[in-house]
Amino acid sequence: MAILVTGGAGYIGSHTVVELLNQGEEVVVVDNLRTGHEKAVSGGAIHIGDLQDEGFMNSVFEKYDIEAVIHFAASSLVGESVQEPLQYYENNLIASHTLVKVMLTHGVKKIVFSSTAATYGEPEQVPILEGDATNPTSPYGETKLAMENMFRWCDGSHGLKSVSLRYFNAAGAHPEGMIGEDHTPESHLIPIILQVALGQRAHIGIFGDDYPTEDGTCIRDYIHVMDLANAHWLALEHLRSKNESNVFNLGNGKGFSVKEVIETSRKVTGHPIPEVVSERRAGDPAILIASSEKAQTLLGWKPKYNNLKKIIETAWKWHEANPNGYQDEKAKGNA
Repeated sequence: MAILVTGGAGYIGSHTVVELLNQGEEVVVVDNLRTGHEKAVSGGAIHIGDLQDEGFMNSVFEKYDIEAVIHFAASSLVGESVQEPLQYYENNLIASHTLVKVMLTHGVKKIVFSSTAATYGEPEQVPILEGDATNPTSPYGETKLAMENMFRWCDGSHGLKSVSLRYFNAAGAHPEGMIGEDHTPESHLIPIILQVALGQRAHIGIFGDDYPTEDGTCIRDYIHVMDLANAHWLALEHLRSKNESNVFNLGNGKGFSVKEVIETSRKVTGHPIPEVVSERRAGDPAILIASSEKAQTLLGWKPKYNNLKKIIETAWKWHEANPNGYQDEKAKGNA
């Protein structure tokens, strides 16, 4: 039986495809390639189309004996979601509605959902626990929480079992350098820093150095993308063995400040990486760290890359070899 990975050509999705293949799973990918890269899909079958196209989705489910879905496909930029809320409700919530409708039509009742710690909004405590209040401060977080709730209600009415995984900052790349992170425009801190090291940017901007932290800059939880990929497979195994819905945070239990990330990147790359401090961005909490104790206990999840240097080393290996991302791969293929 096959595992359908929606958004499997994206950053976390493509690394999860590698993990699933390594675990001996049959993989089918659906992606509209709006932000994903076909070159990032290292195996399995890929079908290019949109989740909102019910006919297309039905054709995929009719072609394969699908056991479960791992759902990544979504728009995921917090700032953009504030500017374009309708786009986020359409791309995230309406598309997920169509996906679940087609799943139930074909008797598929297991889904692992790539959620976000943005469902919590401003944290009431650090580290954040799964039982803490969920008060999203952006349409991105709001749509992800609505999707979680949709799965929960469908559990009661249709027996749809779901595991929602909430995490903050995915980082790093496949340790062998086969795939990595490539967004347009890039919005994640580590690849932006590495673009400075590559000479593609003049400096890295620091938004505020007067936070109540040790060095004055924001602290965030960075989790290696392959550790996240492994967690999604373990969540699938949880659904297979327990057949019960649940929600898990994924985090290293320790945060790293912006200045720590920059300094570690300097050591890894050997480049000076100039920095420029500017005013705080509105709505940036000082510290965001998620507790993963529940995932470690119930899923048996054990992050391998909980060292910031290791995370950045894998990212640098990918970016140094592919300074223009998957465009370089296209160029190599045409050579």
